[in-house]
Amino acid sequence: MIVRMWEVKAHPEAHHDLLTWVCEIGVPRLEAEVAHISSEVFTSTDHRVVVISKWRGYEPRDLPDPPGHYVRRAPHVWDFTPVDR
Repeated sequence: MIVRMWEVKAHPEAHHDLLTWVCEIGVPRLEAEVAHISSEVFTSTDHRVVVISKWRGYEPRDLPDPPGHYVRRAPHVWDFTPVDR
């Protein structure tokens, strides 16, 4: 399994619109993928939106690019693997 963290910072006035886009467009596209296990969406007071998605295997899919006028910078993506302890 692999876990992908996707993070983007919105323009303050577009934060709600970006969050809506993530929940209604971005994440549903991930959920349609066969290897998708689950996704969670988080937001912060500094206008960030984070999606944590879990995937079978090692080829997670990217969220589509959000509308450019919503974001202050391009999304950042990190992949993680679980650690047995």
